[in-house]
Amino acid sequence: MVKITEGTFKIGDLDLYTRTWLPDDGAIKAKLILVHGFSDHCGLYDAFGSALAAAAIGVFGFDQRGWGRSVRKPSDKGLTGGTAQVVSDIAAFVDSHLPSSSSSSSSSEPPVFVLGHSMGGGEVLALAGDPGHRATASRVRGWVLEAPFLGWAPGAEPSALKIRAGRLAARVLPRRQMVHRFAPEDLTRDPATVEVLRADELCHDTGTLEGLAALLDRTDALVRNAVRIDPSVVRGLWLGHGTADKATGYAFSSAWFGAQTALADKTFRTYDGWYHQLHAEPERDVYFGHVIEWVLARVDEVPAVAAAAAAATVGTQAQAAAEGEAQGEGAAEAPGTEAEAKAAADDKPESKL
Repeated sequence: MVKITEGTFKIGDLDLYTRTWLPDDGAIKAKLILVHGFSDHCGLYDAFGSALAAAAIGVFGFDQRGWGRSVRKPSDKGLTGGTAQVVSDIAAFVDSHLPSSSSSSSSSEPPVFVLGHSMGGGEVLALAGDPGHRATASRVRGWVLEAPFLGWAPGAEPSALKIRAGRLAARVLPRRQMVHRFAPEDLTRDPATVEVLRADELCHDTGTLEGLAALLDRTDALVRNAVRIDPSVVRGLWLGHGTADKATGYAFSSAWFGAQTALADKTFRTYDGWYHQLHAEPERDVYFGHVIEWVLARVDEVPAVAAAAAAATVGTQAQAAAEGEAQGEGAAEAPGTEAEAKAAADDKPESKL
């Protein structure tokens, strides 16, 4: 059984709505931070959160400022601030779930993973590549991107004139609201979910000129590789995208992923014929399984590395004690060899359903 808990997370004078999915006994192997997309909220991820919690992965989501239940009045809709504010909010929430670096038990605490969907995918990449948040990002074990916004799907992009006019207006009217609607039937092929999205008043389709301009600027920086994804910070990356996505472009995700040649542990998964919300597609359980498998494979590395280090220490002490008494005997296997082999095995080429 899974327990779903609601709460708030305070940033300054703002209380952001939170939603947590945990197994009933509270015992988890990993934590996954959930960052939702545009006109979205974490209450729409119950099936996903419950599936991961049942596999001992605790999921911790929050409604970003301007979205979902974090909106208190109409003027709050889409009021996200610029990229610095967005990234700072996410970093603060991630920080709150990281083990204390000064804690003696931090090595035994569950590793933290971060997932971003759609707009949230671009946002978590902005966090991962921000030198100002390196201390936070470098402590994240892995990054999961679900149909990240790295470019528009064919036919979904606004006109160049609309984008140019919006950018100019954002300089003088940053809080001016603008509606950008995605038809629910273009987000998922599941009829029941389409009706849920259509009736959900929390999906308000409203951004501000400042927020929308910042979203486009972040995306442009990522596509131009102006945001550097440092392999010493991003230790693991998983990206999944549907080929029939009508909101964000599959081709942009594929091209961006192919450019990340410095990353050793990276996986790209193609979902043939799937739409934008992988977590809400009719075959969603397949996607859930892929994320669970990838996360848990990296959780097991933590005790393996610790055990190797302990074995190396014991071996060194024994060697010193027996020095001169057992010359000519073979040396023990170098610590870390098994972990390195596992990491190499995980560096798979693109896989498809």
